[in-house]
Amino acid sequence: MDVKTKGQDLHKYMEKVLGLIEKPEVTEEEAKWITAETVNGFREYVNPGFLEYRKTVTLDTQFAAVEWSDKGSCFQDVNGKQYIDCLGGFGIYNVGHRHPKVVKAVEYQLKRQALHSQDLLDPLRAILAKILAEITPGDLKYSFFTNSGTESVEAALKLAKMYSGRTTFVAATRAFHGKSLGSLSGTAKGMFRKPFLPLVPGFRHVPFGDIDMMRTTFETCALVGEDVAAVLLEPIQGEGGIILPPDGYLQEVRALCDEYGALLILDEVQTGMGRTGKMFAAELYGVVPDIICLAKAFGGGIMPAGAVVAKEKVFKNLFDNPFMHTTTFGGNPLACAAAIATISVLLEEDLPARAAKVGDYFLARLKEQAKGHEDKIFEIRGQGLMIGIEFQNDVIGYNFAKGMFDEGILVAGTLVNSKTIRIEPPLTIAIEEVNQVITAFDQVLAELEV
Repeated sequence: MDVKTKGQDLHKYMEKVLGLIEKPEVTEEEAKWITAETVNGFREYVNPGFLEYRKTVTLDTQFAAVEWSDKGSCFQDVNGKQYIDCLGGFGIYNVGHRHPKVVKAVEYQLKRQALHSQDLLDPLRAILAKILAEITPGDLKYSFFTNSGTESVEAALKLAKMYSGRTTFVAATRAFHGKSLGSLSGTAKGMFRKPFLPLVPGFRHVPFGDIDMMRTTFETCALVGEDVAAVLLEPIQGEGGIILPPDGYLQEVRALCDEYGALLILDEVQTGMGRTGKMFAAELYGVVPDIICLAKAFGGGIMPAGAVVAKEKVFKNLFDNPFMHTTTFGGNPLACAAAIATISVLLEEDLPARAAKVGDYFLARLKEQAKGHEDKIFEIRGQGLMIGIEFQNDVIGYNFAKGMFDEGILVAGTLVNSKTIRIEPPLTIAIEEVNQVITAFDQVLAELEV
């Protein structure tokens, strides 16, 4: 086939796809074509490993389920089957799927201006930064906007280095902070780290929740002249398996940082924006960090968006030269519009408080249904609508995910602790939908074989 013919065929292919995008509904024949193209595309051009993974967590041919639309607390596949979303895009959909207020803000901004000039002053970035200064804990003030969680962590690490002139960071075992090289240095799972060693030097890992080991690490670093620049922690570990800190732990870490002149960075990429029953999990524990990292739900499930918010004493190192750390798309008008609308929805609908109330109900009912299944379930734990079901082994967990998917409930494991299945639905999930999930949980659990 000559280049011209190939180009014409490719153009026809793209026009067909664009036509399907414009259609509110697709026919059965179109759905079959989309499914075949998707599976083949993943196998030949994206990564066949995703297909193999889907086969481990779905029954029969359901690995080829292709998502097509979403609304409220649900996804719908290209064939019209609906799934209650208890994965939440790893915590993206806090205000629900396609919340009208967030969609409207982005649509109107898109009609006016999609991306910023990179030179003039963009108003929504300034306005969003002011809002964040008002709603974040304590005296956190200045914001730098990113596109994702790992970018937020990278920016936080650079801010900490500039502030302190130190190069030692303390993170926790089971931590997950992202997979770019700096944030991966804080992430604790060996499988993600080993192929890319050596990572950024200076990182030490201590057991999450062990304040004595944390103190010993600080003392040792000081003795050898490698003073700690910052402690990087998730208030509640997400990918580690929904691990809650012991009582008083975060306050003690805060005090230890103050004693040694180190910063406290809280990675609230997954816990922030109302997920745990407060706008930020730091508020649950009465702790004010020096830097807070946000992403995931920050863009309202509509736009990729993240932020780093820091105290003035930390951020002011960028005042003299604001080009020391930049990003082309971070803080773009569409993302800022989505974030402003998202925060408005969270406050207007009091979703953090709703997450606390619905989460308490959800957790209690799951624990109740789990009684008598101790041979399958090790523990159910959580805070707000951030719940983890830890099974006795990962095989049981995978089979549980298969069963739930068959019942139209989307769940998935956590990246660092494969035995734990997360429950992180939109904070807007209806009680009726929660009850559907609990009924399916009871049914699937009864049918699981050990």
